[in-house]
Amino acid sequence: MIRIAFLLPLLMLTAAASAQAPAGDDVYTPGRAVVADIDRIVTPNGVQETFEATLGGARQVVNVRSADRGNPILLFVHGGPGAVEMPVAWAFQRPWEDFFTVVQWDQRGAGRSYLLNDTQSIAPTLNLERYRDDTIELIELLRAKYGKRKVFLMGHSWGSAVGLAVAAKRPDLLYAYIGMGQLIDFRGNERVGLAWTLDQARKDGNAQAVSELEALQPYPGFGPLDVDKMSTERKWSVHYGALAAGRQDADFYFHAPRLSPEYSAADRKAWDDGSAFTISTIWPKLADISFEDLHRLDVPVFLFLGRHDYTCPWPIADAWMKRLQAPAKKTVWFENSAHLPMIEEPGHVLLALVGEVRPLASRDLGAGTATK
Repeated sequence: MIRIAFLLPLLMLTAAASAQAPAGDDVYTPGRAVVADIDRIVTPNGVQETFEATLGGARQVVNVRSADRGNPILLFVHGGPGAVEMPVAWAFQRPWEDFFTVVQWDQRGAGRSYLLNDTQSIAPTLNLERYRDDTIELIELLRAKYGKRKVFLMGHSWGSAVGLAVAAKRPDLLYAYIGMGQLIDFRGNERVGLAWTLDQARKDGNAQAVSELEALQPYPGFGPLDVDKMSTERKWSVHYGALAAGRQDADFYFHAPRLSPEYSAADRKAWDDGSAFTISTIWPKLADISFEDLHRLDVPVFLFLGRHDYTCPWPIADAWMKRLQAPAKKTVWFENSAHLPMIEEPGHVLLALVGEVRPLASRDLGAGTATK
């Protein structure tokens, strides 16, 4: 049984493991071929490439897609740790690529990057600072490779902690920071999430859920966070719609990698193994990480918050945003989403990205580039 990746429940990661095809026969190959053909970029100035980059001494896989390489770069920092977005991106990202050069990246120890490095060597490097600096190195690489002055940085879930750390250290690299399912305080996140989930279970008269959740107390408590307790809390928070609003699971999301042109059955297994490795290594280290004392950022900030998100409880991020000082800031609410607005409300996310975010790069778009 694999362990849970932070903010992505054990139940759903088990779905990724079960997506492995029977021995010697990947039944999803024909479907992936169809998706690959639909998603193939054929525009004259488009870009569609996957390459390896060495960041902080670790080999990591990077995927870049755009209908026009003149578009501003949008770097997506995935959640987890270890919950890669590259194999899910086909389900929501294609419209973004008309307006942005979108970069998906499997972080150290995750997804397709998992098998590229010795786990014993990189295990000691799994900390927020190293992920932050990997991101900065990648931004510098992308700027040089594609001739860009700055990039947009979007962090989702765990990736939003990485993203905030980057925005605080190197605002000069960014047009704006976009936090989706923004994580502010790890211990506070667990405390508020458990209280909400227990309240839902009591209202529902779910004796089993109430019993299992009450048995977690005190949680999160003091000291390192407990992976097993977190796993139990996520099992029931997902059941009550904290991950995907109005749903008791997120199978629609976690089954998507089966059809990803970027991921084979072996890659999906690496995703599962990498999630187990990263969460067991890094989770106890995260307990006291908090951005509650980060009161100013020298870069425009957008928060994309699902109104039903109690995986990263929205009240924590909303209160932080109201205190934050920044050159510009805006919270965009997704009324029918929880933690996954990009696939729960893809049209509204696209509208926000194009209407609210992309104009901040307009002065850097040359005469020969897209101005969609």
